[in-house]
Amino acid sequence: MNRRSLFGLALATLAPSAVAQASGGGPRPKRAITVSPWHSPFNAAFAADLRRRLAQVRWSDNVVGDWSYGTAQQALRQLVHHWHAGYDWTKAAKRINALPHFHADVDGFALHFLRFKSRSASPQPLLLLNGWPSSFVEYGKLAPMLADMGFDVIIPALPGFGYSARPGAPNQVQAVELFHRLMTEGLAYPSYMISGTDIGAGVASRMALAYPGAVHGLHISSVMDPALDEASPPLTADELAYQRTVKKWHAEEGAYMHLQATRPQTLAYALNDSPAGLASWILEKFRYWSDAGEDLFEVFPLDMLVDNLNIYWSTQTIGSSMRAYYEAKHFRAPPAIGERVLVPTAICMWPRDLVLAPKSWAERFYNVRQYTVQQRGGHFPAWELPDLYAADLREFLLALR
Repeated sequence: MNRRSLFGLALATLAPSAVAQASGGGPRPKRAITVSPWHSPFNAAFAADLRRRLAQVRWSDNVVGDWSYGTAQQALRQLVHHWHAGYDWTKAAKRINALPHFHADVDGFALHFLRFKSRSASPQPLLLLNGWPSSFVEYGKLAPMLADMGFDVIIPALPGFGYSARPGAPNQVQAVELFHRLMTEGLAYPSYMISGTDIGAGVASRMALAYPGAVHGLHISSVMDPALDEASPPLTADELAYQRTVKKWHAEEGAYMHLQATRPQTLAYALNDSPAGLASWILEKFRYWSDAGEDLFEVFPLDMLVDNLNIYWSTQTIGSSMRAYYEAKHFRAPPAIGERVLVPTAICMWPRDLVLAPKSWAERFYNVRQYTVQQRGGHFPAWELPDLYAADLREFLLALR
């Protein structure tokens, strides 16, 4: 059914063919992809319900004032107060609708995307993919810069994220196929580049594996692990240190990932019902994963954070976004022995991101043509340091040409 949005209807209805496939009605027939502009009218009743919930938060006790136990209460109170009393809903609706929104119907599945067209006579198509718990809001500064550089920038929402449809059955659709068909059939680009972070980097890597004839450049900030066997070259000291870092990160920071990959539905009820709970779950990631430190609300302004929260809250997609972790763990096969991305690849690492893979590790799986570790920045580089992101991507494009 349609989902009410703070800014209107999310228009994510599954067509009968999609429902038939989800219920075992056979494979969904492919048909021509239709693309249409999308506009989100403001929904005052939904906003009023949200304000009521924010006014009635029942705050947990708190034994420390910092972030050592998790989300710091003072920061969360500041964000919730702004969401309730300081956020200008009229300006927010105008800000969201000023963006170039579209919906594509891909065999009955509604896919939302933004399209920033370049004025260049020969633009470079670029698929730009974010991760969790982000959204197109993260690209508010980067996308126009890239369009000015000569890129046609396409920013789709992953299935079950934001204004794209929520899958109605386990493993119903694959972002790899949806995004490729959007680019080549819906938008008629015969070839394209991809840039992605976090989950987006994983999708981008799998697209390069699946469609090497269409993807002619891959720019990512995290890497897939290769499949190793007895014939693989021995691990270097840097690679062994990297594996220890990954193990430590999973032990100290990976609880959210383990939960979302094993019992996402248990948490979904709470976060879909409580905007303060949703804010806490997401705000912690912007604090821990970024290079903002104590300057959290200077690097990520309150309006930006609330815009991002509103997308998850209004579309009720926090649960379906977390299910992506479960499906990745239970349905997605790891790379096979010897499988490798042959598409020319740029690796752009950010020092405050989750973990930083050494170049030698990336080269085991990718055709690495450019490898950079930036001096600053974290998990949300498109917002934190868009100038550096754009410069690295442009350098890669020039090298490809």
